[in-house]
Amino acid sequence: MSRTLSASQARRIVLAAQGLAAPAPEKPVTRRAVRTLAERLGFIQLDSVNVFVRAHYMPLYARLGGHPASVLDEEAWGKRPGLFEFWGHAASLMPIHMQPLFRWKMERARTSQRASGLPKFGRENRAYIDEVLAEVRRRGPVTGGDFAPEERRQPGWWNWSEGKSALEWLFWAGLITTRTRRGFERVYDLTERVIPARILDIPTPSVADAQRELVRVSAQAMGVATLADLADNFSLLQSDARARVRELIEAGTLEEVRVEGWRTPGYLAAGVKLPRRASGAALLAPFDNLIWRRERTERLFGLRYRIGIYTPAAQREHGYYVYPFLLGEKIAARVDLKADRKAGALLVQAAHLEPGSREDEVLAPLAEALARAAAWQGLGEVTVAKKGGLATALSRKFD
Repeated sequence: MSRTLSASQARRIVLAAQGLAAPAPEKPVTRRAVRTLAERLGFIQLDSVNVFVRAHYMPLYARLGGHPASVLDEEAWGKRPGLFEFWGHAASLMPIHMQPLFRWKMERARTSQRASGLPKFGRENRAYIDEVLAEVRRRGPVTGGDFAPEERRQPGWWNWSEGKSALEWLFWAGLITTRTRRGFERVYDLTERVIPARILDIPTPSVADAQRELVRVSAQAMGVATLADLADNFSLLQSDARARVRELIEAGTLEEVRVEGWRTPGYLAAGVKLPRRASGAALLAPFDNLIWRRERTERLFGLRYRIGIYTPAAQREHGYYVYPFLLGEKIAARVDLKADRKAGALLVQAAHLEPGSREDEVLAPLAEALARAAAWQGLGEVTVAKKGGLATALSRKFD
């Protein structure tokens, strides 16, 4: 018989797994700390939007505290990287030792028969792609702009010429990878010139072995998760994830549980201890590991979250780029944040209290979190616009 977890117990297990059950430590953030956190989370999602700060810096900030961007940049794109870039459920940075676990995906990319997108481009333009690969081999690090027609050649990650498409196909197929980034534009090079030989020399695991490890990593990082959660974490087919979950249960690595309010079973790593309480407080970027999967976020926290940048302005309920505020084991508020670097201010463009949260309990820790975030980004003040039910009271904290 499966044991049953209450909704609160499940939340605490998730938060502990995610490194969010306690306040961020007040100590310098090192590359080792970044590497350890990436191991714990399995991936750090990349995103180009820079309204307050780019999203891949926020999971570190939420869990480790203030840090210079250079710490993650060096770990990801420095001379001796500990992370590598590939497609998890989205473009992500992952521990470099995980590279062999994605080789089956790279192989399938090379042979995909999908009728649209990059697979179609790859089949129809293979000779051109081979020429681009040869040019990368000859020239060294390149960007998409290097292969644009002369009249369109310009910097920018959005420059989708045929050359950029060829580079993206080669990246997806694992033949090239990201050496570094300029701004947010990928700079590509041959995989063997970026990924260390000690990693490339690791024997390629079977598809089943690789998928099994990806499911195990997902379960460890997510704390307790449904089959769909585990499958989506690294974009596995549910049929594949189901087979791997069954194998991990038989091996004693995973345990099936019931969770109060969940319609389907949950799975957690065997031997996981139940934290007594969650006492953290953190601003969460829209693509934070805790909340990127919206259905899971609603199931865990009762938070229906839709990112405003993809919504017409008139239909935005909480703002343009909204950060949920985690307090203890609840999502207690939402704040729409923007950095006005010219004015040296963090703009809180809207502030909303979540149902079930009390204003008197949320105001002080939220104000402290906003002040810390502003200081982290070198912004001297916090300015709160009078929009949202929490905004007036919050603005008084900064008068």
